[in-house]
Amino acid sequence: MSRQLGTDFVRAQFPAFSEPTLRGWAFFENAGGSYACGPVVDRLRDYYDKTKVQPYGDYPASRTAGELMDEAYRRLALLLNVDERELHFGPSTSQNTYVLANSFRGVLQPGDEVIVTNQDHEANTGVWRRLAESGCVVKEWQIDPSTGHLDLARLDHLLSERTRLVTVPHCSNIVAEINPVAETVARCHRFGARVVVDGVAYAPHGLPDISALGADVYLFSLYKTFGPHQGAMYVRDELLQELTPQCHYFNTGVRRKRLTPAGPDHAQVAAAAGIADYFDRVYQHHVESPTDGASVGRAVHDLFREHETQLLAVLLEWLASRDDVRVLGPLDAARRAPTVSLVPLRRSPPEVMASLEQHQIMAGLGNFYAPRLFEAMGVSPDEGAIRLSFVHYTIREEIDQVIGALAESL
Repeated sequence: MSRQLGTDFVRAQFPAFSEPTLRGWAFFENAGGSYACGPVVDRLRDYYDKTKVQPYGDYPASRTAGELMDEAYRRLALLLNVDERELHFGPSTSQNTYVLANSFRGVLQPGDEVIVTNQDHEANTGVWRRLAESGCVVKEWQIDPSTGHLDLARLDHLLSERTRLVTVPHCSNIVAEINPVAETVARCHRFGARVVVDGVAYAPHGLPDISALGADVYLFSLYKTFGPHQGAMYVRDELLQELTPQCHYFNTGVRRKRLTPAGPDHAQVAAAAGIADYFDRVYQHHVESPTDGASVGRAVHDLFREHETQLLAVLLEWLASRDDVRVLGPLDAARRAPTVSLVPLRRSPPEVMASLEQHQIMAGLGNFYAPRLFEAMGVSPDEGAIRLSFVHYTIREEIDQVIGALAESL
């Protein structure tokens, strides 16, 4: 297998790189949502043209509509190395987490302990903190305020025989350090605790092998993994059967509906199979021999990761040489995802942001729904940070472009 990602081939799979209005602009806000790949766009358009009817009915268009949705469940589950019966779709990860928390609320008892972090996006901490209203004891696994790091030793001090649930990000959408999920899960499982992993900030950099991680729940956003605006959620089947259903009472026996208060977006679920189309194309372009879906997922993950890490090292090395900016999170590219949050030390974040725009840099500005993390690190959530986030379709020329823009903007 080639270790060098073919970026010309990759970028040819994304309509955005042929769009005249985007020409010359370097896209560095992928953590907010990636470009959609061509197969997803094609499948969405095709569904609306041919099968925008109620699916799973008794006429041809309806049967086809259901088959296209089933294909998305089947093929994404293969990439994630899970059973397709354990994969669920919803309008967003925030909404999926909200519904999941309500489902847990029905089975947790007063005095049960729930561990959250202050490294998380609010979607994976706020809803769990509210379980205190039902009598649960909520404990906070706190970061190191200078680095944003989550120390497993601190988790060990929080775990007890009353721990029922632990929620943790695979990596933060701000400090971006990749947390040791498999080890975290193993420690929690020794106490019988369930583990919910927020993979929103990690999955865009290569879909995870969820079975290898051992998580009981893993959530991520398809619109950040080159797909439609939907959230995907893996829930271990054993756990699903224990949780309080959130669907209509007559649908409780249907796995896909137990955590779905309303019907899913049929067209977008079907279009999600385009992500698998894209991963297959990338795999086939770099590898000659065919293989199973899980191996495709792992191989493409490694291709993405290798390419992104090389580019990230260039950006972090340049930032480390500056005395006019604070980088939130580690400066070692091997330890983090390519989401880099910067606190300017001599200019305000809005001033830097305005300057970056003049250099055709698309970046983010704010606290990105992680105000607890900013407060813990001594950064004003109101002022926030400049966030530069990229994925595998980013190229070296764009890294040079953003470095040049920062040199003038900081």
